Amino acid sequence: MKTIQKIDAKTPQFEKRKRVAAYARVSVEKGRTMHSLSAQVSYYSSYIQNNPEWAYVGVYSDGGISGTSTGARTEFQRMIADCEKGQIDIILTKSISRFARNTVDLLETVRHLREIGVEVRFEKENIRSLSGDGELMLSILASFAQEESRSISENIKWVIQKRYKQGLPNSKQNLYGYRWIGEELIVVPEEAENVKFIFDSYLNKISAEQTAKKLNEMGCKSFRGGRFGGPAVRAILLNITYTGTLHLQKEYIVDSITKKSKRNKGELPQYFVENHHEPIISMETWHAVTEERARRLSEGATSNWSLNTTCFTSKIKCGHCGKNFQRKQRKKIKSPYRYWCCATKNNKGKKYCQSCNIKEWQLEEISAEVLGLSKFDSDVFINKIKQISIQDHELIFLFKDGHSETRTYESHTSSRTPEWTREMRTQMSEFQKNKWRERRDKESNNNTSNDWQV
Repeated sequence: MKTIQKIDAKTPQFEKRKRVAAYARVSVEKGRTMHSLSAQVSYYSSYIQNNPEWAYVGVYSDGGISGTSTGARTEFQRMIADCEKGQIDIILTKSISRFARNTVDLLETVRHLREIGVEVRFEKENIRSLSGDGELMLSILASFAQEESRSISENIKWVIQKRYKQGLPNSKQNLYGYRWIGEELIVVPEEAENVKFIFDSYLNKISAEQTAKKLNEMGCKSFRGGRFGGPAVRAILLNITYTGTLHLQKEYIVDSITKKSKRNKGELPQYFVENHHEPIISMETWHAVTEERARRLSEGATSNWSLNTTCFTSKIKCGHCGKNFQRKQRKKIKSPYRYWCCATKNNKGKKYCQSCNIKEWQLEEISAEVLGLSKFDSDVFINKIKQISIQDHELIFLFKDGHSETRTYESHTSSRTPEWTREMRTQMSEFQKNKWRERRDKESNNNTSNDWQV
């Protein structure tokens, strides 16, 4: 028997419209205005929407941002994210230099977009990234664009260097105590008084943190209108601008592609423009603060009068991780005691440093023995001992005359050391029992209250 199978005619399907976006950027190096960016956005919006085969997604634009790195361009990054979400099929851009001047970034981005099916079209060069010779042409032309960017960057550096030699700053940044008005750096009287107070306090043996606290108590506001902190006070103490001197080229750009900056430590010339503006403090005060700061840094924490330090502070080094030992206190019922612990172990735990603690009385007894004293003397210790290294129950004393001596010690890891008497143990036991009874009674009362609510 014959069988008949009907095959329905296929309904002609309309080709899906391509979702098209554009990317525009103003060249910060060439000083283009935002009007140029607006013109690019307007052009691409009209161009895409007038094509019946395209669906308009939008125009992503970055204004006044260098094209040498894609990381700082927020709209560029948002466009790539939308591509990854499957919202864009084609990206239009004016030229390779508008898209990226870094060859590595350009090729990585284009390859990534090609993997997810997104095509980039460069109008000026007439290149389509999904075509057969697209990547080869991109590699060649992107190299030219990168070299152009490097050349522009070198020209800008030359202009900046010329300004420095003339005693002119590259930029005018306001700072606490001063404001730029035209070409002049003008003193702000109210803030200037606080600057003087900060320098005077430092020379009067007051720490940056204590000075900040005092300024806050006085109702003084920081440069941004907030509260003062130790770092802000230290930044003021380090700034030579308050002497009327302008310090130029404190930093420089390491790489024209990444725009990464680095502090100038002698790699390039530095310029000091004396008598550039009205000083707030004298150069003598500046030098005095600089010398005092150097002294405090060399002596470590012991030079800070605001800290509760001992003769051992900053002198005990961990043989495992190299960090200083810190003074800690363990409180017991009637016999609190102090001990010294590695900073790494104290802050991060035993996983990061396996050093052993040592009690302060042990340190004093062993130090007295090493110094040949019947009783520990902190003054003798300071005068003779340069450093103590602690590692695996060993104390290595390094003397200031160059020789060293080693001693061993016993570390009591248990919280209940031999110092605990029978009476103290009994008291602790009763304390724990009473604490348990209070907790049990509280839980019982809560349960009773819940029953009444039912």
